[in-house]
Amino acid sequence: MLRQLAVTAGAALLLLGSAHVTARAADGPTAGAGECEIIRFCVNVNTDARPGSRSNTSGKPDQGGNQVPAGAQPCTVSKLDPQPPAGSALWQGHDPGEGAVYVRVCPALQAAAAAGLGGLAGPQVFWAAQAPAAEVDPAQLAQEALDKMTLLGPDININPRPGGKGLVGMPVWMAVDQSATTWGPNTASASAGGITVTATAKVSKIVWNLGDGDSVTCTGPGTAYKKAFGLKKSPDCGHTYTQPSSDEPGGTYKVTATSTWVVDWQVSGGGESGQLTEVRNSSVAVAIVESQAVNS
Repeated sequence: MLRQLAVTAGAALLLLGSAHVTARAADGPTAGAGECEIIRFCVNVNTDARPGSRSNTSGKPDQGGNQVPAGAQPCTVSKLDPQPPAGSALWQGHDPGEGAVYVRVCPALQAAAAAGLGGLAGPQVFWAAQAPAAEVDPAQLAQEALDKMTLLGPDININPRPGGKGLVGMPVWMAVDQSATTWGPNTASASAGGITVTATAKVSKIVWNLGDGDSVTCTGPGTAYKKAFGLKKSPDCGHTYTQPSSDEPGGTYKVTATSTWVVDWQVSGGGESGQLTEVRNSSVAVAIVESQAVNS
């Protein structure tokens, strides 16, 4: 979101063309020079165009109604190098030494402009008495914290075991062994500009694709099978095959377990928070045969 501060009358903000990220020292306000264009009497001093989670695919408008594409990077500000000569309109009536001239690049708003959604088409050059504070995006830090984690697919613990054989009509028990990398919680932090964001990831559900066209969603890790359970069905995560796997490639069903990681993040000391999601999967092969085939 752009917050705009009005500048003194007669001071002009010059917007450089996309090919002129750094202004030439000789640039001035001469109309028709092809280098600069006076477009408004304000200084864009901040932005809240922040990337959403990886699952976010929709943009959001800023306060000015400009549509900001999701996933776009926040604005960056750097000191113009070299600084304009004394008398340049870029000083907005100030003398060299009274602050400095800066250039602001906003990929989010430039992407919006390119997509015809409003926004600003190029970098912005402005004078400021003090260097603008670094813009820290907590959501960006949350993503950096997430990238530090090792999030793996489910550690599958299924009965019948891979390499063995199960029977048509007999209960299949699906479970996963739990660890920080395969189930959570998994925690990491990232810091910048005096802000620290801590993110914690944990699996919220596992969708089991059994290879026979059926799928089962389990919100817990399931129960690992023990011989003492006999022919009972799994109390929380199970399946029963009605056809043998002999007609499948390799004579087995490919069982794929897909976990959804929910990543909650929070700025240390309170304040902004949010949520990201990640998806991981693992697969095993399970052979299912008719009972008479085992007894023969």
